[in-house]
Amino acid sequence: MVRYSKLPFRLLCLRWGCNLTFSPMIVAKDFNSSEFARDSEFTTNKMDVPLVVQFAANDAYELSSAAEKVVGHCQAIDINCGCPQRWVMSEGYGSALLKKPDLISDMVRMTKERTNLPVSIKIRVDDDFRKTVDIVQRVEKVGVDWISVHGRTPKQKSTAPVNVEAIKLSKEHAHVPVIANGDVFSLREAQAFQEETKVDGVMAARGILQNPALYQGYDQVPMECVRDFIDISVSLGTPFHSVHQHLMFMLYNVHNRYEKREFNRIHSLHGVYDYFSSRDLHWTQPRSSVFI
Repeated sequence: MVRYSKLPFRLLCLRWGCNLTFSPMIVAKDFNSSEFARDSEFTTNKMDVPLVVQFAANDAYELSSAAEKVVGHCQAIDINCGCPQRWVMSEGYGSALLKKPDLISDMVRMTKERTNLPVSIKIRVDDDFRKTVDIVQRVEKVGVDWISVHGRTPKQKSTAPVNVEAIKLSKEHAHVPVIANGDVFSLREAQAFQEETKVDGVMAARGILQNPALYQGYDQVPMECVRDFIDISVSLGTPFHSVHQHLMFMLYNVHNRYEKREFNRIHSLHGVYDYFSSRDLHWTQPRSSVFI
């Protein structure tokens, strides 16, 4: 998830039942050329395990060079071949790669050779399913370790229904683990997704932003989870704007319209504490020592 799956949120998700987390999408070219980009885009610690670092790239050497820089700090590398954002595709990253299966294969092969780490790809399905199968078979030949499949095409909006059948067929044609992605907002939905498609795992994005306790079976984010995120963020010195954005996601289905407006106007961590204290939660002191 671009911008959102940074260290504090990853630690929260691991704390609340997630088995594996991904870094935000990192542009390999910037990561290679800028120390500032490396420091701002990638932070981790000993509790951030297991971690997959995801890169966006349009060149195998550029990608593998960036991947080399995180060896020893993650457990696997993922190549983003699925992001449909316009700026991403204009640079030849993300879903633009789906039209270049040979390049995807080269990136998988070279990254595995240079890092000796597991390498996965994340793709979107094509209207012509033969093209999806072709990519799956090509990357298998060069040793891809698993494939994450989002059940929409690059042109479809997030409101379009997920093509469950395409994910199921991807699994049937693959000889490596397949992870399903798309519209997972509860543990029940994840389990039903897995049962219908026979995939090896289920990935959540928007669903887990709203409810990081999703994989523990909560239908709505428990307030203890919200509290944990604040404490983790305080312990890591996370900028307030990042904390606030995550909290707005988490509380979206908890707040009514008036409460959303009130919470969105908060401009400091003290304001957050005051907001919750006024609701008899008395969050005046962070419990950051729990996570250090």
